[in-house]
Amino acid sequence: MSWLEHSIMAARGEAKGRPGQSYAITEEIQGKYHYVYGPYAEPVLRVDPGAVVSAETHDAMEGQIKHETDSPSAILNFPFLNPQNGPIFVNGAEKGDCLAVYIQKIVPRGPQPVGTTCIMPEFGALVGTNDTAMLNAPLPEIVKKLEVTPERGVVWNDRIALPYEPFIGTIGTSPEIEAISSLVPDYYGGNMDLPDVGPGAVIYLPVHAPGGLLYLGDCHATQGDGELCGFAIEHPTVTTIQIDLIKNWRFRWPRLETENAIMTIGCSRPMEDAARIAYRELVRWMAADYGFDELEAYMLLTQAGKLRVGNMVDPKYTLGASVSKALL
Repeated sequence: MSWLEHSIMAARGEAKGRPGQSYAITEEIQGKYHYVYGPYAEPVLRVDPGAVVSAETHDAMEGQIKHETDSPSAILNFPFLNPQNGPIFVNGAEKGDCLAVYIQKIVPRGPQPVGTTCIMPEFGALVGTNDTAMLNAPLPEIVKKLEVTPERGVVWNDRIALPYEPFIGTIGTSPEIEAISSLVPDYYGGNMDLPDVGPGAVIYLPVHAPGGLLYLGDCHATQGDGELCGFAIEHPTVTTIQIDLIKNWRFRWPRLETENAIMTIGCSRPMEDAARIAYRELVRWMAADYGFDELEAYMLLTQAGKLRVGNMVDPKYTLGASVSKALL
């Protein structure tokens, strides 16, 4: 039994990672991409648990920034950014269940795969913004276009090539009644920008609305902790996931699992509140499914917990708290 099958079966004994029918969400099938997470859009796909879905994702700017001479502030229309594929309706998913999304593969799509990063006035972690108002002059606009391939990585310049380490920047389920911008991360997932949400991982997302209504998009070719200037290496992809269903597994915030660790995810401002959410949820997971007393888990994480900054530029910041499986 694989680590992933074992981990899910150990959690609830219900999800099997079972194979299912395969689907492709092309640009033509998707039609209108979505900028809101909510229960009001018609599903683009209805699937049974176990389905494998390949989606043609756009970059976060929906391909509008085509040249290094482009002006993002003149072209981009906030808040119409972060286009999402979906929603995907999972048959049998009800409030109180969990979608287990296995991230199988993320590949750039071309014909000549290109990534984009930018500096925009009053956007980013080291500049004044509407939320952090400053009198400093805005930074100049800069657009950088980069070759992106799995073989060569992200070619920054003649001297530097970064490894291709793709992940899904924005993925989540629908809130029960709210309609929330795809730029915002929260209890349903959304724009978490967490590099751990990549191939080989499974992300567990709580179900709030019938069918779960899974959205995804905004894939990154690579990103450092914090997504400092506000744009990772944004690129269009074909992203392949398998969607399973775990009945009656209730938790508040997204969870993630890799071969070596489990992680819980918190989103808030200020950043320390996001850290508190993430660590609190990890304590609760360790107590509920791994036999720890909560206070013992609290003390152990004080010594062995790891904290990852997903982003520090979105309307809410995202942090992931993790612990090695070797300690569980």
